[in-house]
Amino acid sequence: MIALIQRVSEASVRIGGEVVGAIGPGLLALVAVEARDSPAAVDRTLERLLGYRVFPDAEGRMNLSLRDTGGGLLLVPQFTLAADTRKGMRPSFSSAASPELGTELFDLLLSRARAAHPVVAAGRFGADMQVALINDGPVTFWLQTRPG
Repeated sequence: MIALIQRVSEASVRIGGEVVGAIGPGLLALVAVEARDSPAAVDRTLERLLGYRVFPDAEGRMNLSLRDTGGGLLLVPQFTLAADTRKGMRPSFSSAASPELGTELFDLLLSRARAAHPVVAAGRFGADMQVALINDGPVTFWLQTRPG
């Protein structure tokens, strides 16, 4: 499972002109499910999303996590993060999960995130979404949980 996370001042996702998810300060996570992912990858990814220390402490060092700050988490499915771009001029999506597995594991991540954290919003798997954000820092990290 891949999560491209960005520390944000605010972020939102729209579908068909309607805001379906929005947060204030927190993390925007663009999430890709890979073909070999499992519920264990979901659990590990969620632990990293909530515990990764990307927020500044009193001295300005990145020592605080989303759990520490209580900020929002906006989860947006984005299968294109699983693309293989090592050769050619067109991405290959052979490592991406099938739409069925992708939907299942993204929905599992969303439900577990909502059970574990007070402020969680999300986009919709398979929808044409418009994502808006103000990246704070900018701070952006690639988190990848390998199968097994």
